[in-house]
Amino acid sequence: MLRGESLVYAWLRQLFDADGAGHWHFYELSNGGFYLAPALPGPLRLDVEGSHFSGDFSSDAAGVVVTLFALGDLAAMAQGSKAGDRLTDHHLALREFAKTHCESSQILNAIDCIG
Repeated sequence: MLRGESLVYAWLRQLFDADGAGHWHFYELSNGGFYLAPALPGPLRLDVEGSHFSGDFSSDAAGVVVTLFALGDLAAMAQGSKAGDRLTDHHLALREFAKTHCESSQILNAIDCIG
């Protein structure tokens, strides 16, 4: 669990140049997924170097993006195990949720440009 949180914070710093310290919201989804979102004011800017993608994200949408990347990292580390299978399931559930998020196009474009 701590490794996962650390990865989420690291992805936030890397992608959005924002500090992960402070208060975070944890959301459980009805489809079995979950994500963490920072409690930060205002939009968070994402500029992907080497790509034509840039955009502003709410803290909630940024949380979906960074949690997707953290889950992907964790699933890759645990590949071939039951834990890896569960992490993959959580990643897929969060991606399905991302498709219904009010900022879905921004989220999906970001993960496609970076991933």
